[in-house]
Amino acid sequence: MPNRLIYESSPYLLHHAENPVEWMPWGAEAFEKAKTEDKPIFLSIGYSSCHWCHVMAHESFEDPEVARIMNEHFINIKVDREEKPEIDSIYMNAVVSMTGQGGWPLSVFLTPEGEPFFGSTYFPPQRRYGMPSFSEVLLAAARAWEKDRQEIRNTAHRLTAHISTYASWGHSPNHELRSEALPQATRAILSTYDWQFGGWGPAPRFPQPMSIEFLLLQGTRGNSEARQAALHHLRVMNRGGIMDVVGGGFARYSTDDHWLVPHFEKMLYDNAQLALAYLHGGLLEKDELLLATATKTLDFILRELTHPDGGFYSSLDADSEGVEGKFYLWSHAELKQAINSADDFEWFSQVYDLPASGNFDGQIILQQKIGLEQLAHQSGSSLQEVQKRLDAIHQRLLEVRSSRSRPSTDDKVLLSWNGLALRALAEAARYLHRADYLKAAQKNADFLLHHLQKNGTLYRSWRNGKVTQQAFLEDYASFILGLLSLYQTDFNLRWYQVAHVLTEEMITQFHDPAGGFFDVSPHEEVILYRTKDFQDQATPCGNSLATLVLLHMAEFTGENRYRPLAESNLATFQDMMIRHPTAFGCWLQALDFSIGPTKQLALIFPAEISEDNPFIKVLWNQFRPRLVTAVLSPPPATELHPPLVQHRPLQNNRTTAYICEGFTCKQPVYSPEEMDQQLSGLPTMAA
Repeated sequence: MPNRLIYESSPYLLHHAENPVEWMPWGAEAFEKAKTEDKPIFLSIGYSSCHWCHVMAHESFEDPEVARIMNEHFINIKVDREEKPEIDSIYMNAVVSMTGQGGWPLSVFLTPEGEPFFGSTYFPPQRRYGMPSFSEVLLAAARAWEKDRQEIRNTAHRLTAHISTYASWGHSPNHELRSEALPQATRAILSTYDWQFGGWGPAPRFPQPMSIEFLLLQGTRGNSEARQAALHHLRVMNRGGIMDVVGGGFARYSTDDHWLVPHFEKMLYDNAQLALAYLHGGLLEKDELLLATATKTLDFILRELTHPDGGFYSSLDADSEGVEGKFYLWSHAELKQAINSADDFEWFSQVYDLPASGNFDGQIILQQKIGLEQLAHQSGSSLQEVQKRLDAIHQRLLEVRSSRSRPSTDDKVLLSWNGLALRALAEAARYLHRADYLKAAQKNADFLLHHLQKNGTLYRSWRNGKVTQQAFLEDYASFILGLLSLYQTDFNLRWYQVAHVLTEEMITQFHDPAGGFFDVSPHEEVILYRTKDFQDQATPCGNSLATLVLLHMAEFTGENRYRPLAESNLATFQDMMIRHPTAFGCWLQALDFSIGPTKQLALIFPAEISEDNPFIKVLWNQFRPRLVTAVLSPPPATELHPPLVQHRPLQNNRTTAYICEGFTCKQPVYSPEEMDQQLSGLPTMAA
């Protein structure tokens, strides 16, 4: 008999709907039941592509005896952390405070009021790894609740008071932003960069797209070491291993220092951010291999993570047929048979190390042993010829691999992650002249507006026609940035208008007069306290994204209330950005934009814009960070247009370009060449 999770839409929750555990979803009903029955709560938080979440589910939650103990002594709540990041944040902070570490699955014991009193991560079914069995933990918690209830409540209350202070970071005593903060943060981030293997810190090694983006931005300011570190990191991961060279896309992290053996799950948010980092790095360096990785990553998203109507799914599992990575691994014999050409296999063996005994558990993970430029030089071929031959072999392998049993797909559509992908596709369409990317971005924006906005309310998650959970700060901010990026690609006024409306909603619902933005709206029903995360993690935090939104809206509108809110946030964390730069990657990008110089371009066209308009071609002939562009085509402007193009007359019925920096505007120009010349003062990467 299914439990209450059978009525949920999350694939992760539905996976547990047939457990003998009497799971309930997070909500008022579960807490009322705990109070009525005077039972503590066992809270389990995980997500669909989490390997150890599946392990604990199989070992413990499917075990009738474990379920009996859980059902007898606890009210059991299951949470998909991707649907409810605010719940995950609160109780992760609690577990880290209690134990010094966290992770998933997250296992927390709560009072009926939701205050945590004990927690950890994975528990084994029997004693091992120096850990008690899960049944022992359950029984100990139940006995403690019966015998020492008041002490447990006191402890839980003190812990709750402690972790709730994380939401009260307040204002900075000094609101002045310092331009020297950028080189200081850059020096700090470079001081810990691993020039041998790439990245930061020991294994497991996570890609750090936000740090890469910040270093690329500092490269445009003339810092060659920052530029080289960013490019080195991109090229190290570009060899394969963590990157799926056959089908495109990146795994969650590398289990080793060499970026060879990944944790094989593929997340939308990783791939959206990495596609953008490879796009920017490739554009700035004019590196075709980096650009090819950007397109292969986006092509993977479109091929394997896209709903027919345009939304993007959340992830692919690490496991297939019960084995982690099985879908992606090859034996030596399988590769020979799939390539089906002795000459091609011999050539392929020059690119990849293909030991007969394998390089991972007797199987082969494909990772280049030689750079394609070096191979081209050695063989007397052009880089394009080498890449074309390699792509053809990869395509054969992809066709063979497609017949395998695929990892499961978490097909819920999350607004904030879709916003990241929307931005990446819109920018790639703009710079790479990819009409298919533009169409996908437009379709995605339409999907999100149609399916995740109901009766004036924005929602976080959608699956099979059902929305769950009102949108959080990160959902608003990520979606707004995606819409603004799309507007600057196709100049459809609709995207700007929606972005502007959502910005006002974001401020109204989430801004805290005491400083910063809450992560959750005031309408959240069951929550211990309103969180206010400030560190960027695998995804940018809501506050750093919201700060970027405010800075961009200040450029589009000229309104004097957006920038002070943004700069107050930046000033609060300016010193922490310098001390801990890899935890503030998106914040640092916002600081870079705020310090500028930024430019605003208003393009006034006498008629509708054609696809091959020379002004647009010049505008996007290179990557131009810190530039905001608005278009009027044709006049007159209305109050719905960005103020940036309002009161900008068309001169002599000719296309007119107005370029401003700060509070100073240059003389309008009337040719693409003159516009390019005026824009040339904007920092770009010169090889």
